[in-house]
Amino acid sequence: MPRVLVFLLLVLSTAGFADPATSNPAQPASESVDTEAIQETINTLEKPLYSPFIERYVLDELKSLRTEMAAQRTELIQRMVDRELSAVDRGVTYATNTITYFFYLIAGVSSILVLVGWTSIRDIKEKVHSLADEKISKLVNEYEGRLQSIEQQLNQKTQHIEENREEIEMTREVQSLWLRAAQEHNPQNKIAIYDQIFILNTGNCEALTYKADAVLELNEPQWAVNLCHQALQIDPNNSHAFYQLACAYTTLGQFEEAVENLNEAISRTELYQGELLKDPALQPLHDYPAFRKLLHLNGNEEEQQS
Repeated sequence: MPRVLVFLLLVLSTAGFADPATSNPAQPASESVDTEAIQETINTLEKPLYSPFIERYVLDELKSLRTEMAAQRTELIQRMVDRELSAVDRGVTYATNTITYFFYLIAGVSSILVLVGWTSIRDIKEKVHSLADEKISKLVNEYEGRLQSIEQQLNQKTQHIEENREEIEMTREVQSLWLRAAQEHNPQNKIAIYDQIFILNTGNCEALTYKADAVLELNEPQWAVNLCHQALQIDPNNSHAFYQLACAYTTLGQFEEAVENLNEAISRTELYQGELLKDPALQPLHDYPAFRKLLHLNGNEEEQQS
């Protein structure tokens, strides 16, 4: 919780430096932060709040949290092993005491039998030894099997922890690449970054859709269409892929396919309704009848008229 508070303070301080016009130099440092002023500052922001320092802080906090989780998991496994070993020790002690008492009982009964002449004490001793050896061998084999099972479980847990560590490292590297792509303005550099993300995570269809957006900036609509189809093969319900595909078809002049893909994107999420008239890539569709019908169905008719 303190880390979250520190992060919020960093964001608020960054917001203050990012937009000097909204800050109040005359306000004393001891006064509490006005919630409405903060909300107004956020609504009037013209550039992102984050900075390289905050990005690094968030990544370090994420790594620290994952490390703590791994340490807690290791401690839990160690406790489980200690309990299993304690249970094994108690079981062996109980078995040894039982066999000892059983031996004493047999010895007493055999003595009585010798006195009455039923058999010799040598025969009784041999039988007692054979029974004791059989019981001890059975117990030893049973607990050896349990110890092997515990060792196998520990090996599996260790392998799982190692796999999680590698996944955390890959996630951190992918996140760093996404941050670089968000700050990059050159489409060629963006494409190179998205290619690196897709190499690290071949199932990341978002990298393909954002790469298609960068390709459209280079005026390569057919390339963007191919990338969107690759993304839909990975995730057939990816709304962003349908939207980028509509933009690419619009650039190619295939308005019917563009409207169909826009309809698919809007049917999966309503976030794109506000972009229908604002996106410059869809400007050629504004006079297309099917597009105007789509606007009417999604409640954007008044905005189009204005």
